[in-house]
Amino acid sequence: MSKPVMSKPDIATLVKLQEAETQIVRLKDVLNEVEKKKIKLASRLKQFAAALKENTEELEMLEKNCLDSEAEIKVVDARIIKSNETLRNVNTNKEYQVLLREVDDNKKRKDALETALLQIMEEREKSQAIVDESTKEYQQLEEQIKAEQNRIEEQTTKDRELLGEYIESQKEIGVRLDTKLLDRFKRISKMNQGSAVAKVQDQVCLGCFMNIPPQLYIEVQRANELIFCPQCSRILYYEKS
Repeated sequence: MSKPVMSKPDIATLVKLQEAETQIVRLKDVLNEVEKKKIKLASRLKQFAAALKENTEELEMLEKNCLDSEAEIKVVDARIIKSNETLRNVNTNKEYQVLLREVDDNKKRKDALETALLQIMEEREKSQAIVDESTKEYQQLEEQIKAEQNRIEEQTTKDRELLGEYIESQKEIGVRLDTKLLDRFKRISKMNQGSAVAKVQDQVCLGCFMNIPPQLYIEVQRANELIFCPQCSRILYYEKS
């Protein structure tokens, strides 16, 4: 199979194209990592917000339980007062005993409710402290994440602008090459994660770091034709020190 002839200017153009391609791949990787970091930051804040919401809902439930208990105590207390008033007007011992037992039961119920209320109030106090601390931590975290996201966004803007410049540069360089050669460059680049052109030094391809045959090394130095690495298929070029 004959090798396509390539002039020295073509080699220089391919090297420039590779430089642009390398930067494009690098910047895309950087931007991808930035997006992952932004998602991670947002997820962290979301998780903290979910925990804060759970704590707040627990506090609200305890507050409701307090109000319900206080309301029930008032109802029982009203029953006790009413039963005591009724006791003054009973005519029979049987009625008196029934009302007395009713008063006693309501007093026991009130004592139990008040004991439970004290426990709920203690839990509410602890829950309030947790919510207050969590709210403070959330606000601090939100500020930190916002500042970090702004810093990331600022850097992202610069990187996106730079990426755009390299893409335009890549297009401008690409039009100087033969269409078939450009297509081949793209195929090799895709196969090697953005690396289609590699420098040869001391008979070693710096793309895959494998030795190349001595005769091939000489041909690369001459730069009279398109030479591919027999190991990684990259386009080879030689540069004097």
